[in-house]
Amino acid sequence: MRRTTFMHLCSILQPSLTHCNSRFRRSLQVELRVAICLWRLATNLEFRSIGHLFGVGRSTACMITQEVVAAINKIMRPLYIKTPSPAELKKIVQGFKDKWRFPQVAGAIDGTHICITAPPDYSADYYNRKGFYSVILQAVVDNKLKFWDINIGWPGRVHDARVFVNSSLYQRGQDGTLFPAWTERFENVDVPLFILGDAAYPLLPWLIKAYTENTGMTAQQSNFNHRLSQARMTVERAFGRLKARWRCLLKRCDAHINHISHIISACCVLHNFCEIHNEEVMPLEETESAFQEDNEDHQFCRDSQGGHDIRDALCTYMSRL
Repeated sequence: MRRTTFMHLCSILQPSLTHCNSRFRRSLQVELRVAICLWRLATNLEFRSIGHLFGVGRSTACMITQEVVAAINKIMRPLYIKTPSPAELKKIVQGFKDKWRFPQVAGAIDGTHICITAPPDYSADYYNRKGFYSVILQAVVDNKLKFWDINIGWPGRVHDARVFVNSSLYQRGQDGTLFPAWTERFENVDVPLFILGDAAYPLLPWLIKAYTENTGMTAQQSNFNHRLSQARMTVERAFGRLKARWRCLLKRCDAHINHISHIISACCVLHNFCEIHNEEVMPLEETESAFQEDNEDHQFCRDSQGGHDIRDALCTYMSRL
């Protein structure tokens, strides 16, 4: 993070992190507090070592990190992670159309596992199929790899589809309040705005996934799946950049289970903040796919006929491009 970006971050958080001096000691500067938190999130270094680096006690480093994480979620999350406005949606849809020639796409959705230590209560619920304890981060990203909806904290044993149908995103999508009623006509079918998902998710008018791979697939369907896979990789890349920046999410996070969701949320906010300011990110040594859930088709929510009609119309239209 460049110095100018860091100072801008400090200025945003300053109202919540400024403390008065006491009779016995001076309050730590806002810049030092933010730096301690960022170092912890970016390296996952133990607090004893962080305290030594910054000249504070172990307990002080822990307390400061929790304080800054809380300030990020309180002040910055409503500003940096929110459903796009109509003007922003137009740019997102146009971005997906320009780069991947996929019309009416407002985002891509997926889930990723954040490795944690085994919690003291109900630990079996957090043991996922990959063989480690985790909580799930479900996210929707735009064409610029920024998160505009996140759902955090479900135990790792829960399938992506169950997380999805219990999220506020699903409720808003089903109620028709998630997107404006913008439609474009393809093959005599009115296609609304939608997000792209993988096989774990249900096929809905506002969530489109690929055709099931089998021997009976047509060339058109295979072409559609390829196009969808290319466009949906935005969410995979976003997760990769998130974990590359904030390594506390890449390796096992040893924070208490009550704080895990707050830490993940703060990292997502800081990811968007860095993307907006065009900050570079070091590439990951490990592939993001190692942390992904399998895509078994668990039908927690049935595919809708409207979703099938929209997908077929898009498939036919895109076969002519």
